[in-house]
Amino acid sequence: MRALLARHDVRLLLLARLTDVAGSNALWIALGIHVKELTGSNSAAGLTFFAFILGTLGAPLGGVLVDRLRRRPLLIVLNLVSAVLVLPLLLVHDRHSVWICYVVMTLYGLANGATGSAMTALTQTLIPPKHLGDVNGLLQTLLQGLRLIAPLLGAGVLSAFGLGPLVVGDAATFALAALLIALIRQQEDRPQPAQQEETGLQSTAGFRFIARAPTLRQVTVAVVLAIVAFGFSESVLFAVVDTGLHRPPAFLGVLSSLQGAGAIGAGVAAAVLMRRAGEELTVVLGLAFAAAGFLLSAIPSLLAVAPGTVFIGASLPLIIAGTMTLFQRRTPASLMGRTDAALNVLIGVPQTAAIAAGAALIALVDYRIMLAVMAVLMASSALYLATRTIRRPTESLTARLAQEPGEAAPEASPPHRG
Repeated sequence: MRALLARHDVRLLLLARLTDVAGSNALWIALGIHVKELTGSNSAAGLTFFAFILGTLGAPLGGVLVDRLRRRPLLIVLNLVSAVLVLPLLLVHDRHSVWICYVVMTLYGLANGATGSAMTALTQTLIPPKHLGDVNGLLQTLLQGLRLIAPLLGAGVLSAFGLGPLVVGDAATFALAALLIALIRQQEDRPQPAQQEETGLQSTAGFRFIARAPTLRQVTVAVVLAIVAFGFSESVLFAVVDTGLHRPPAFLGVLSSLQGAGAIGAGVAAAVLMRRAGEELTVVLGLAFAAAGFLLSAIPSLLAVAPGTVFIGASLPLIIAGTMTLFQRRTPASLMGRTDAALNVLIGVPQTAAIAAGAALIALVDYRIMLAVMAVLMASSALYLATRTIRRPTESLTARLAQEPGEAAPEASPPHRG
């Protein structure tokens, strides 16, 4: 890892990603709070996040763009466009101008989907396959730390100075990310389209690739099951604090800190786990942690809820880093953008539906029953993926990277220069 971080391009890539996420996370939560203050409506505030998710559904179109153009110049343009895109939020001053938030957030979601796919594809190009797990594990550690700090910073700035400084700050972070990416020295070739690609069906190529590749398909099924449970947790955790622990809503901040601590620790361990056990078993371990965490959270005692919250936090980096690394290693460069976009859609749609369903169910169903159902979903997901992973012959790391039916061998990726 130390040798990897000694590379100029790798440091710039990580800094660009962290800069982008820091500005966005600080603005998103503050924007929802601002809309709530202007309208007095929880629904109006929630629509800001819905508008963003609606925009991300256009990710397959962005994936086509990512797989046709050089990723580094594309990322520079996307970040500069995003910097300009957020500036109309400076015009939001009353309830009659809230519509601007929805338009901006929809376009923001569309740009964010393309940016994420381009960043995933550029990472695949810059980082040798054997080091992808190290980089993704480190990235998850840093991102989880940012996600603890940035929302609190955003809410604090909004309270003290209003929305304006956050909008300008987010635009500045996009510009800085564009500059950092422009300073990357490694040259990349234009992605070559796959010969078997059917004309007119480029936007669905990522979905078809996942469906044909057994390992990617099985991990996707497991993660989709898990994301439904995580979607329910958005509402259930409030009931854990209120009904279970009999604490004020502000106590959720304490649990969020515990969750963040678990996430940071797991992010540090993710790279080691992937090297020793492989990406799939790393995802399985993350799913098992979440199942245990949800079960412990159903016990109305802080002695159980606290470690359960740590387990839930630890599960996310293991699932995300394992899945991301597996997809980067098993996907040819010509399909990386569209495959990443397809995965985001396959995760985003059920997640959105689960959040809405959880908000409705928590008023009708005891939170402990919901937590039990969530734990069963997680355990089923872990068992599903574990049984399919164990069925495969025991293989070395090199063999795990070899081609499976419908999957690309590591040689399908472009050469790693420098």
